[in-house]
Amino acid sequence: MAIPAVVPSGPAVEIHEVTRRFGAKAALAGVSMSVSRGEIHALLGPNGAGKTTLLRILAGLTRPTTGTVRILGLDVLRQTAGVRRLVGVIPSGDRTFYQRLSGLENLIFFGRLYGFSFAEASRRAREVLEAVGLGGQEYLMTGKYSQGMQKRLAIARALLTDPAVFLVDEATHNLDPEGARRVREFVRGAADRGAGVVWATQRVEEIRGFADTVTLLHQGNVRFTGTTAQLVSLASPTRFLLKIRNGRLSADHLTLGLRTALGTHGVISSDASEDGEHYVMTVAEGSTLGQAIAAITAANFQVLSCHETRPEIEQAFVELTGGGPV
Repeated sequence: MAIPAVVPSGPAVEIHEVTRRFGAKAALAGVSMSVSRGEIHALLGPNGAGKTTLLRILAGLTRPTTGTVRILGLDVLRQTAGVRRLVGVIPSGDRTFYQRLSGLENLIFFGRLYGFSFAEASRRAREVLEAVGLGGQEYLMTGKYSQGMQKRLAIARALLTDPAVFLVDEATHNLDPEGARRVREFVRGAADRGAGVVWATQRVEEIRGFADTVTLLHQGNVRFTGTTAQLVSLASPTRFLLKIRNGRLSADHLTLGLRTALGTHGVISSDASEDGEHYVMTVAEGSTLGQAIAAITAANFQVLSCHETRPEIEQAFVELTGGGPV
């Protein structure tokens, strides 16, 4: 399903110094970000960070207190009608479908709201239902859809106008791993066809290997913006929990032996566990985990297991937000 060949010019999304206040509370405080066409931009942050508020502003559903917002060069505040035809919204939870209507009837209804004729709305509805794998359930009442089917129906609705920008809010919430994978595939496919994507989530693991760039929000403020690799680089050195077979050496002697063996490849924690088998190792900059393990085994120490204590991207998230769900 192709993105329209003729769309307004400019980046997919441009946000400049956007604030949004609810009384004395600032949900957003001077947020700026840019999303290119064909880019998946993760909007990352814990609950209450301002992610959903920002998506509502981008969709033209909430007005910012100050700042400018553009979708493909169009001013969201002044050209709202034009913007809405360019934007597809995939919400976290969706209660806007009519449960006693079929999936097809729901999409025809929303197509008519977009200004399609009945014939065009029917044609588009069938196309997008087929695209998301609901072609065989188009006459089933929406109230009988599973959560995964409901989410696919929401994606189908977002596809109705062949949007050039997708706004995705916690899209895989409450989905099983296979359902979540399919949603990411649909969104990645849209980006590959040239759509700009803003993917809001508090689940750090979702963006690894998926998002191209990241903006991290915390209490309405931008704490980081850049590539996923740049976010990872802000984390403290990665630590690994090693289990070493302990023969007859005392914990102190084993710690000393491991430090000597490791040399410049890393550091072994001075706090050995009570069982004398578990040690925390930090790999030195410029060395790899493989080099560190090889140095230890070359000194005749047997490594029984090795586990990363916290993946780097989760660690960067926690350090930049001062805690929060990962």
